[in-house]
Amino acid sequence: MKHVALFATPATVASRAFQRELAYRAIGVDVEAQPCGGVVDAIEQGDEILAEALVRSHVEALKRRMPHPEAAILGCTHYPLMEKVFQDALGAGVKVYSQANLVAEALADYLVRRPQFHGSGTQSRFLTTGDPSYVSNKATQFLRRKITFEAA
Repeated sequence: MKHVALFATPATVASRAFQRELAYRAIGVDVEAQPCGGVVDAIEQGDEILAEALVRSHVEALKRRMPHPEAAILGCTHYPLMEKVFQDALGAGVKVYSQANLVAEALADYLVRRPQFHGSGTQSRFLTTGDPSYVSNKATQFLRRKITFEAA
């Protein structure tokens, strides 16, 4: 793969964190980052129509700079909720990598190599860098069961 699209929040794109990591791991790959302003807010507000319109607009903006991406990375925890929209807007020939799937695969691999970290699976703890009350309410609404977040 030579042409990779990165979709992330404006702050994440500005931090260049993904671009730096990809430069270390994928030498010679052209990465085009698209800041996706408004998508997280639309998702959190439950406005699927706006979120879909914003995703399509951001994909079009990226495609003006990189007309034929071969792969795309969804670099935000919220974006897997819109993965089908990203895939549809990018086209069937573009492989979409969701952060949720990548993190889950990396964690599974880590736990295979370090079985001493296996837990019982009966206790969960949820941390956020955001407002714990706000995030708890949104998570509870989304998952339809009580979820309580703590400050990270």
